[in-house]
Amino acid sequence: DCYFFIADYHAITTLKDAAQVKTLVLEVAATWLALGLDPEKAVFYRQSQVPEIFELNWILSCSANKGLLNRAHAYKALVDQNTARQASADDGINMGIFNYPVLMAADILMFGANQVPVGQDQKQHVEIARDIAETVNRHYSLDLPLPEPLIFENVKVVPGIDGRKMSKNYQNTIPIFEEPKPLRKQVMKIVTDSTPMEAPKDPDHCHVMAIYEAIASDNEVSALKQRYRTPGMGYGHAKQALFECLESRFEGPRERYKALMANPNEIIAALAKGEAHARKVAQATLAKVRAAIGID
Repeated sequence: DCYFFIADYHAITTLKDAAQVKTLVLEVAATWLALGLDPEKAVFYRQSQVPEIFELNWILSCSANKGLLNRAHAYKALVDQNTARQASADDGINMGIFNYPVLMAADILMFGANQVPVGQDQKQHVEIARDIAETVNRHYSLDLPLPEPLIFENVKVVPGIDGRKMSKNYQNTIPIFEEPKPLRKQVMKIVTDSTPMEAPKDPDHCHVMAIYEAIASDNEVSALKQRYRTPGMGYGHAKQALFECLESRFEGPRERYKALMANPNEIIAALAKGEAHARKVAQATLAKVRAAIGID
């Protein structure tokens, strides 16, 4: 059984534009539906529409050690940034950012997740969820499943066009549903080294190839790697191969995405179906936890 959700309450830790939040919820949902997520086979919902998650979040917070949250990578990175600019350690860091791992734990533990597909940068958050679950289980003789991170090697970190982790925060993404001309323009911006065309190149240390590996078949990846190692192929050729692969993979989903965004009621209906199911599961989990902690 698979659960997929839109983390809209997580988003407001940094995003303060209400209209943009609404738009992004639709865009993320339409993306997943266009790429093949079937709401008849999986539970697909908005986090915000399952209020039981947020009650569990408080219960878990009361068993989450502050020292554990102090070690969260995202929080530590912000503290380091403040130190670098000689600001106070927690300047501008809201409690939502600090408590983010606890809400993520509630997202996971509410539905008894055994495995959580994440990128390498989110592995620690799943481990924190596991630590919190172990503490709650020990305090209250519960049996919440202990989640494990599921990290796929070829996509554990996908680089953006500037080489950093691909993220909208860095504005270094490749919008897969963009029309061909602006899509190709974005691909051609990918940062590469200065190895001349006539020299062989290392496919294992190239941002273009790293992105290509995330979407191409094994045969396509092997073929392009061989071209890298053969003198005479420039990075422009590699970028063109990436663009053509993107077009081949996403031309059909692009049209489905556009149709969904033109009819948002279809998106909302798909989510509503999953939300009804998710709430039933969440209510059962929360009833068990409430009874265990003495609030019944």
